[in-house]
Amino acid sequence: MPPKISRSQLQPGESLCDYCTAKCCRYFALPIETPTTERDFDFARWYLVHEAASLFTEDETWYLLVHTTCKNLLPDNRCGIYDTRPQICRDYHTDECEYDENWTYERYFELADQLTEYRTALAAFKPGQVVRSPKPQPLAVIA
Repeated sequence: MPPKISRSQLQPGESLCDYCTAKCCRYFALPIETPTTERDFDFARWYLVHEAASLFTEDETWYLLVHTTCKNLLPDNRCGIYDTRPQICRDYHTDECEYDENWTYERYFELADQLTEYRTALAAFKPGQVVRSPKPQPLAVIA
């Protein structure tokens, strides 16, 4: 496996596929309904008690992320069924692939307890309520 390089290091005629780490072939993510009720959060917790599952949000959309490798991924990170690959794979191009992206999510949950803690924190606040602590009084020395 060649070392990972940045896109800007590609030489004319080289393909990003020659350096691919197959990040997109090692998971899939499905949008799910935003949990709002206790029952919704319990279902979301159920996802998280399964191995290789996590939840994240992006642009306020919730996703179930399943960390699993495509059965057709070859040891060199190429597709073993390239000519008959699914359409979603055909629509994916190197100019928009995740090769050199480092993700940060608005919210990311790997454990059911994390989601429970988040739900508990949400329940403590009413819609429109200010979440920040009040501004502290100046110290006597300053006043």
